[in-house]
Amino acid sequence: MKKIIQKIKSYNIESGYIKWLVKYSLPYMPQILLIFTMNVICSLISAELAIVSKNIIDSATGGSLVVKAIVVYMIMIMINLMFSAVSSFVSVVLEEKFSFGIRKNLYQKIIESAWVDIKKYHSGDMMTRMTSDAGNISNGIIYTIPNIFRLVIELLIMFFVLYYYEPALAVLSLLIAPVAAVTCYILGRKLKKLQVKVLESEAAYRSFLQESISNLLIVKAFCNEKYSVSRLIRLREERFFWVRKKANMGIVSSNIMAMSFQTGYIAALSLGAYKVADGSISYGTMALFLTLVGRIQSPIMQLAENIPKLVSIFASTGRVMELQNIEKENYENQEIKQQDMGVKVRNLTFGYTEENVLEDISVNIKAGEFVAIIGESGIGKTTLIRLMMAFLEGKSGEIEFYNKQGEHIMANAGSRKFLSYVPQGNTLFSGTIRDNVLMGNQEATEAEIERALKIAAAYEFVQELPEGINTVIGEKGYGISEGQAQRIAIARAVVRKAPILILDEATSSLDEKTELEVLEGIRKLIPRPTCLLITHRRSVLDYCDREIKIENKRIMQKI
Repeated sequence: MKKIIQKIKSYNIESGYIKWLVKYSLPYMPQILLIFTMNVICSLISAELAIVSKNIIDSATGGSLVVKAIVVYMIMIMINLMFSAVSSFVSVVLEEKFSFGIRKNLYQKIIESAWVDIKKYHSGDMMTRMTSDAGNISNGIIYTIPNIFRLVIELLIMFFVLYYYEPALAVLSLLIAPVAAVTCYILGRKLKKLQVKVLESEAAYRSFLQESISNLLIVKAFCNEKYSVSRLIRLREERFFWVRKKANMGIVSSNIMAMSFQTGYIAALSLGAYKVADGSISYGTMALFLTLVGRIQSPIMQLAENIPKLVSIFASTGRVMELQNIEKENYENQEIKQQDMGVKVRNLTFGYTEENVLEDISVNIKAGEFVAIIGESGIGKTTLIRLMMAFLEGKSGEIEFYNKQGEHIMANAGSRKFLSYVPQGNTLFSGTIRDNVLMGNQEATEAEIERALKIAAAYEFVQELPEGINTVIGEKGYGISEGQAQRIAIARAVVRKAPILILDEATSSLDEKTELEVLEGIRKLIPRPTCLLITHRRSVLDYCDREIKIENKRIMQKI
């Protein structure tokens, strides 16, 4: 009974894969059909070439040479090559478009999905799905699946041509088909499981590479070079284990098919030789038989060889669909006046697990207030900010943004337009300083960019750089100091001109003089933003209207 249920589930899953593949293929169907048609034409020409070659051999055996037939043969070869070249070119272009379409849709899905759901996946694993898996799918749709249909048509064409000349030989040449069918059925499901293991091991391998290179400073600081290399080798060995296991199964199936192929070919050769010996067929017909037998058995062999590729397509489709099935964020595009805004937290409870981080907290941060959020490390300060920004969703309670006109909106993905954020750590992108500042507001003018840099105490050091604001920096701000990177991040937040500004340890890398300069500049902004500062520095508290302390999962005091 369990096996029956598993088979039903497996059938439903694979049906879902097929529906997904059809949906994604529809926009490209005209080009796919064009490639398929050209390949079928090539198959028809190949069948005709076999017949023409028979006539040429028979003519030569009779003592004459048919020049016209040779010319036709050469023209058909040229046409075949032309169709093949055009098909290859269209296929390459189409595969690139198709794979990019999957990657773009997958990337868009990741960007639009809830942050907490996406964080469950390692970035290296997501990259593998957007590259290797997307590549497997596009290659399968453009090459493998159309090729399977082409091979079936080619098999039928060659079979009927051979059947016209010699029915017994045509049937004999298909002896390989049952062997191929049984082999494909047995290996298909096993190969799918192995392919999933191969992809998972690739994701782990790539994830480690990405993390270790990204955190190269830590690797070197703790003298972990040898350990990192040995761990990479272990991951490679694990991947190699699954690749080898999959390859071994493929080799076994290929050998079974090859033996069947040779048996069928020897049978055809023996029958043809016998008929030539007794004079019942000509040398040209014998050559035709051998050619067509090969052309019949070759599609069967290739169909069997395409099974692992088909399995790979389904395995990759499942991994891509898993990400695409993640629900989008709750996005309410409600319009309220974005000025003089505050935020209310009412009876909010949240926990990453069953144990709560925050319990039944309530606080009202009024428009224009500078409020410090303090507490021990790991107590839930950043978590509270992420809840306000709707990166996380509370178990109970609510968060509401409001303005002085009495308009209000509940926290959701759409309410982030009211917020500007400077997170902990270095969050700059590779590119120019201008590009990084414009991440806060793509429509900012030169004057607004300059003003934001001055408020962030970054204008002077930026002007001193070789290319000024157009200086290119590396990943995570490589090429400038941590303090300079932090000031650019603050400028990025200021240029957004949001009514609520959140600074999460945003001045931790600044000296006291620069820190006070930045805070003074923010306080003087007109209109003045509501500002939430997570900090451990006493000097910052002097610039705040009040403090909110988180202790024992609750807001314990308001000063």
